[in-house]
Amino acid sequence: MDFDCSLLCGPRLRSKSMSSCKRPNYKRPVSIEKGLREQVLRMDFLGHRPRTYTQPALNTLYEGHRRRAYSSPASDLAARRGVFSRRHYGSVELLCSCDNDGVENAGRFRVETGDREVEDFSSPLNSPVHLENPESQTRWYFRYFLGKMHQNYVGTIDSSSKDPFFLSVVVTDANNHNVPQYRAILWRTTGTQKICLPYNPNKPNTVKAILSHFDLHKLDKGPKEIFNPEIQKELLVLEEQEGSVNFKFGVVYCKDGQSSDDDMYNNEIGSPEFQRFLNLLGDRVPLKGWEQFRGGLDVKTNSTGEESIYTVYEGHEVMFHVSTMLPFSDSNKQQVERKRHIGNDIVNIIYVDECDSNKMPSFRPSSMKTQFTHIFAVVTFDKDNGVYKLIVYSEETVPLFGPPLPSPPVFEDFDEFRDFLLVKLLNGEKAAFNTPVFAQKRHRTLEMLIRNLHEEYLPESSKNNMLNRRAFSDVIPDVHSSRRKEEARCAEFLRIGQALKLKIILKGDAPTSMITTGLLRREPWEPQCFHHGFPYSIICGDSWGDKLIVATEAGTFVIEEDLPPRLIFDKTIPIKQLTVAEPYGLLIIRSEKGREGRINVFRLTEFEGEQNDNLVRTKADCKDHKMERSKGCHLYAVSRPGGSHLRLIIAVGKKLLLYTWKHSAAWAAWCHSTDTDTVDGFQFIRELQAFEQPQLITLIDGSHGDNQICVGYKSQYDLVNEKNGDTLQLYNIEANRVNMVSSIDIYEDDEAELLLTYNHISHFQKLTEESSQELDFHWNSEPQAMVCAFPYIMAFTPDTIEIRLIINGNLVHTMTMPDLGLITSKCDVYFISSAHDMYIHSPTERCKDAYSFSPPPSPSVHAASPFNIYKIPLLCLAGQITNDKPLHDSPTTPQPQSIGSLRYSTFYVLNIAQTPVVQVLTQESISRLANPHHTAPVYTSLFLWKTTMSKRRTFYK
Repeated sequence: MDFDCSLLCGPRLRSKSMSSCKRPNYKRPVSIEKGLREQVLRMDFLGHRPRTYTQPALNTLYEGHRRRAYSSPASDLAARRGVFSRRHYGSVELLCSCDNDGVENAGRFRVETGDREVEDFSSPLNSPVHLENPESQTRWYFRYFLGKMHQNYVGTIDSSSKDPFFLSVVVTDANNHNVPQYRAILWRTTGTQKICLPYNPNKPNTVKAILSHFDLHKLDKGPKEIFNPEIQKELLVLEEQEGSVNFKFGVVYCKDGQSSDDDMYNNEIGSPEFQRFLNLLGDRVPLKGWEQFRGGLDVKTNSTGEESIYTVYEGHEVMFHVSTMLPFSDSNKQQVERKRHIGNDIVNIIYVDECDSNKMPSFRPSSMKTQFTHIFAVVTFDKDNGVYKLIVYSEETVPLFGPPLPSPPVFEDFDEFRDFLLVKLLNGEKAAFNTPVFAQKRHRTLEMLIRNLHEEYLPESSKNNMLNRRAFSDVIPDVHSSRRKEEARCAEFLRIGQALKLKIILKGDAPTSMITTGLLRREPWEPQCFHHGFPYSIICGDSWGDKLIVATEAGTFVIEEDLPPRLIFDKTIPIKQLTVAEPYGLLIIRSEKGREGRINVFRLTEFEGEQNDNLVRTKADCKDHKMERSKGCHLYAVSRPGGSHLRLIIAVGKKLLLYTWKHSAAWAAWCHSTDTDTVDGFQFIRELQAFEQPQLITLIDGSHGDNQICVGYKSQYDLVNEKNGDTLQLYNIEANRVNMVSSIDIYEDDEAELLLTYNHISHFQKLTEESSQELDFHWNSEPQAMVCAFPYIMAFTPDTIEIRLIINGNLVHTMTMPDLGLITSKCDVYFISSAHDMYIHSPTERCKDAYSFSPPPSPSVHAASPFNIYKIPLLCLAGQITNDKPLHDSPTTPQPQSIGSLRYSTFYVLNIAQTPVVQVLTQESISRLANPHHTAPVYTSLFLWKTTMSKRRTFYK
């Protein structure tokens, strides 16, 4: 498998349930082999039988790519919700090649060729192109802590094992959106954990409570607060262990047919097509006197060449080590100087020239004699059609990374190809750092640093310091209530943090820089405002065509875009759960008052037509719509859309009542005029017994009618067979505090799988015996609701939407909005938020908020206000972004505008102190910050505008 072993769970637990049974056998369909006759040894990383692709078979496959229509791996989501496939990201193969001496080399690589078994996808460039784990959102300490008053603690988890840790806590106002939050970083020898917690000014948090969210409940001794301001430098070094901000990539010019790296490195110059490719990658810059990122090249004596290719992409400086631009030696056939740089790059681009467009390039990774390079991006140019083609080889231990190659991997737009290639390379190098080789080195380095810091700062924090009087259970102190005797320490703490932050920015190593030469793209998750100024908080809801049905404390409304809400149930019917089964023409609701819960079923036609526009139903109108057995129910669930029959499960205490709608979806579609049943249309199948009162229920569709029910209790998930009630303990949660969130059925290559979410964790649980791999995702904030929309998985928290990739859990974006609540995600994703004032700002003001490196020091709680209902179209998430509606009120980060001939531009905002002064950064202010003897008040914000001139490309095209 291509996942980090640290993410995999332990052995499965034996069933402790009422009866024992084997795991249900969910078989995925057998795929048809496509013209691959010569089979030797190939191991598909998803567990298919061994086979290999030799050169003739690969040529046949490549020819199929050339003929196939453009497609995208994401667009089928609109028809098959929750279905995804890791095979879009390549399969592991044993690749063989021979060098000039006739020696056969072999290596196991994951090959991405854009192959798809399903051919009904759309455009190739609709595959999402995102930087994964962007530093602007993952480097918390630099962005949210450094330059702002915060607390740091040191402690030991277990005195016997001597497992040291550091804890950093800050109160922030995320991006000036009036959303106060606690942000906490736990630094451990095993890695770094981050969480975001709600801020309540009336109930301050404690250090002990924050540690409990990391599952640290029992400590031998309470952690000690560190007052030495120099700890900021040390913690910044710990954060930098996550990886480099700037990158260096090798570029090798290869002629078709060359089979060894000696042949490639001996190509003294490249073709005109290769030069055009280099011009596409970046700018040709002189090395002598170069002051930006140099990537290990000599910038003093030109010993590594006179020029190189350089670019900047979303804050990352990239230096390319080009084989034809590095020194060439006539006497040294091995070209050691070229190998020394390119062979030590984790990622290489192999440009294969004069390649037959109907065949696979002759390059094989085993041709390169290097143990360090893990990823090869093979680029060819088709002169006849004027398009670039791409194939990616990744060493088998490199975790999956995006974006997936389009099918076929052909790019007509050169700028889009450049964006795709750069993002693929950046994501690839980040993924390579999670391979065992690099992970072990990083772990040893992190462990050494933390143990050394623990020995240095733990004795210091234990000294008899008059300031060190806070107990372990004391609250996180408010910056503005600091005692006067701590003011000097706070001022020194801020000065050192701000000077350190400024130094990093001026050096060009700021991880939150947004300088870019990339294309401007609308992100697929940009919300559209569906309804402005809704006056009530929404309890639950569901979509009905292009409308919404939402339940509030004031009643239940039908909401249509650009129309006032229409009341259909008054507040005498307290609806806690509702579902629109549109293929069957049904509205199912669960009303609850005290312990008297009921299920009611209505026809959707009862809410249509002019005669029903002003009809408001009361409790008396529900008598004929009650399901008799449902009295006292506290939960229900329906089967996923798209099934042949509608199934309904009702939880009444420990009883599970299973129903099926008597007509199929096809019958309801053909005979909708005669289908007028409501409650009587549900046929009672059987009653099942639960272990205890369920908190979550999910119906799982089996491939052969062997349907299952996932039941979530206080601290475990069980799998119940619908036919006989056999129960299997699926997953047990070992934590003192458990908050069950959701259980969602998803399907990888038509194989049922469950996404179990609790606390800050989402756990992928396979249901088959032969596929027992399990994977955990860790969220920065505790989710309240989850949405799966391939290729994304979205966690809705009270104030953020955290968006990750479903195939590897990598973060791609975090959207901050106050008072968030998911309404429904059956089709499009609808959610509610009180966000409104923040989007009225001008683009420049919104940019300042988005790129602010340090939040304001005094978070405030926003007043109650009307809500807006937002929609994220499912087709946009699937890659089919439309431009039919401007997203002027989108809360995502806008890009800075171009100024004159500037190639790229951005600004940094440093939050310094309390005085409301904004000043352009000058040499004098820099020297004042850097002067350790300077005691005058520093400024609130220093606005630094950094620009770089270019003759070739501006920020906006």
